[in-house]
Amino acid sequence: MRTRLIVPAALLACVALAATGCGGKRKSSAPPATDGPSGAALAGSVGPGFEISLKRGGQPVTTLKAGTYILNVDDQSDIHDFHLTGPGVDVSTDVSFKGTKSFTITLQAGKYHFQCDPHASSMNGDFTVT
Repeated sequence: MRTRLIVPAALLACVALAATGCGGKRKSSAPPATDGPSGAALAGSVGPGFEISLKRGGQPVTTLKAGTYILNVDDQSDIHDFHLTGPGVDVSTDVSFKGTKSFTITLQAGKYHFQCDPHASSMNGDFTVT
């Protein structure tokens, strides 16, 4: 007579999670930025005061490689918007919008500009794509 060893499914699941490193604590809930341009994360922010920024990996963006990016905008005020324009790109949040919004953008070589439309003379920035 043959004896079978039955392993509970829960035990197998725990072993599988441990082997893949799942179930641990993450330091951030934001999607990770990648080294290459395809799918890399950019962080746009506007408000709550009279501030606007575009960062990648926590650093202000001055130049980027051409490619596809995920732009995550944190619009913290209903008196501002975040508006990005450049070759092939024209995306923005609404002035009355307050919250987070994501855009998939494809950047081409050239100059890009972001601003708060109601306060464009003082809330703006530029970067170059190569």
